[in-house]
Amino acid sequence: MTGLGLTIEQAIAHTPGLAHLWQALHDVEDPEFPMSIVDMGLVLDLAQSGGRVTVSMTFTAMGCPCIDMIMEDTRARLLEEAGVEQVEINVVWSPPWTKQRLTERGREIMLLSGVTV
Repeated sequence: MTGLGLTIEQAIAHTPGLAHLWQALHDVEDPEFPMSIVDMGLVLDLAQSGGRVTVSMTFTAMGCPCIDMIMEDTRARLLEEAGVEQVEINVVWSPPWTKQRLTERGREIMLLSGVTV
């Protein structure tokens, strides 16, 4: 689910001009689980204005040791996209991350990893 209460698929359909950015973020892996930050439900929202992309994202816990790495990987991957010149990342803690944020693919990966969802 995105911060708008939409699934990733609905968010892409709602903002088709940003589909390539959502797809690009599928390349950014969560370091703790073998899935993308999109499937992990960390990306809440995307917006683009000219060459500037704004990402609203959350993390599984405030003390997550991977926050800086995930943010840098996110920024680096989006800067590879044509027309993206600047990436701003806003970290959002409310509402907190829960397993409900996982995509269907994310749930399948968690189950295969032995994690109850």
